[in-house]
Amino acid sequence: MSMTIADSTKIRESFPKPVPDTPHNVIAQFKMTGKVVVVNGAADGIGYAVAEAMAEANASVVFWYNSNNVAVQKAEQLGKEHNVKTKAYKVNVSDPRQVKDAVAQVEQDFGRIDVFVANAGMAISKPILEQALDEFDKQMSVNVNGVVYCAKYTGAVFRRQGFGNLIITSSMSAHIVNVPTDQPVYNATKAFVSRFGKSLAREWREFARVNIVSPGFFDTKMGASPLAVNEAYRMAVLGRQGHVKEIKGLYLYLASDASTYTTGSDILIDGGYTLP
Repeated sequence: MSMTIADSTKIRESFPKPVPDTPHNVIAQFKMTGKVVVVNGAADGIGYAVAEAMAEANASVVFWYNSNNVAVQKAEQLGKEHNVKTKAYKVNVSDPRQVKDAVAQVEQDFGRIDVFVANAGMAISKPILEQALDEFDKQMSVNVNGVVYCAKYTGAVFRRQGFGNLIITSSMSAHIVNVPTDQPVYNATKAFVSRFGKSLAREWREFARVNIVSPGFFDTKMGASPLAVNEAYRMAVLGRQGHVKEIKGLYLYLASDASTYTTGSDILIDGGYTLP
């Protein structure tokens, strides 16, 4: 039922809420000193770029990886380069027990979790009529279940702390039907996590912010395939794939005090691919 003007003029207890006590200086707002950031899928690609951005802004950075053991070395190198605390944990995000245990271990080792970047994902880009059901299950287990498990167990930490910040890596594929590659399952998994993140922003409104990043094609292992890359160039109005250095600032904005009035947003960063 719609409110009348008379209804809307009634004073409601606890509103307006106070503005956070954050720096006025914009450069200071982006500093991550004293904050602990967990990034899964951090071994390479966008995930590593995000971890790098957080370390450059002086955060303690926790790497989660599944099979790419280079994450251990990269975490150590990043910590030394920027004089911040880092550590790598081997975690299969599709296993809820591993996620629960890893969240608890991070909290024990670092004392808190300020930001969790749910970035791990995978794609099996096939039409549904050519995709085996175990391939469907694999994508769901990582792209959907993995995000849900990470949100559930990290969200419990956020609620207990009274603060927190979840950033979910979705995809422009949540917003469009990609061409020329048919990949309905991947697209649908990303649509799920985008809507899930928006819903959490409402559910967690008293203690945490939640936002979504929807990248287009970046020049990584999960970028445009050789069969689709020319179409990726044509469709993006900037005429190319993105470089991972071009996405670091967006994640830092969402992780930092520069974005304290941003929650429930799903931000496309796709070189204009979805404009047409």
